[in-house]
Amino acid sequence: MAIPRPDSLPLEGRRILVCRPQPEADRLAASFRDAGADARAMPLVAREPLPEDPATRTQILNLDEFSHVIAVSPYAAGLLLEWLDDWWPQTPTGINWYGVGAGTAAVMSDYGLNPRQPDAGHTSEDLLQLPELTTLDHAKVLLVRGQEGRELIPQTLEKRGARVTVLPLYRRYCPDYDEATRNAMLNDFSPEAIVTLSGETLNNLIALSENTGHNLENTLLVVPVERIAEQARLAGLRRTCIPGSLADSSIVAAVAEQLASLDGGSGNTK
Repeated sequence: MAIPRPDSLPLEGRRILVCRPQPEADRLAASFRDAGADARAMPLVAREPLPEDPATRTQILNLDEFSHVIAVSPYAAGLLLEWLDDWWPQTPTGINWYGVGAGTAAVMSDYGLNPRQPDAGHTSEDLLQLPELTTLDHAKVLLVRGQEGRELIPQTLEKRGARVTVLPLYRRYCPDYDEATRNAMLNDFSPEAIVTLSGETLNNLIALSENTGHNLENTLLVVPVERIAEQARLAGLRRTCIPGSLADSSIVAAVAEQLASLDGGSGNTK
């Protein structure tokens, strides 16, 4: 028996642009379509693994020397686990594993690790509240991330007494879209909401809009935390929305609520 289609969907006909990296962009766009939206993906940050080098290989081979290993994203965790497959037939013991956010922890859990993660929240600030990371007298910590990133975790842990090693496994860059694609996605499509889940993504979007002459002032921007919302406000963009979590369902629900609120004339944004 076929499941009847609901009479109305929360985002029926809404135009949503998802600027997450792939494959997350296509997955989230599909969730928006399930809610009735016309959703398109235009990643404004792409990622690629760094070439294998002796320094990285040495850090992986010395992994059992670390008491704590932190992955900052699902992508970072996935690359780390590929290295483990190549160089560690058995996962080293005695390590406390951590994932920044539920998605990162899920990647590590699927591999058979038992990562610690914040009970609530998905940011570096939330991770640093874990009691296991409060007192680190000379403990060795490995931080797995991209080539560039926020210095909050290493700086904070070093102040707490840790000896932190940063292991970059990938680089981020802005994809190069031709003029026709830029105009199609911003000017012709004219999205009502744009998902920008990092400061780097937001900066790239602002630069892209300036190049195309597209005005973002009336566009709802989905951002991950208040820090990025403030970044948007400093750029003159005040319509921001912070989902309760970065789960696809939570992002879709937050956009539906905020667009409905704006339709009602309240103008409320978080």
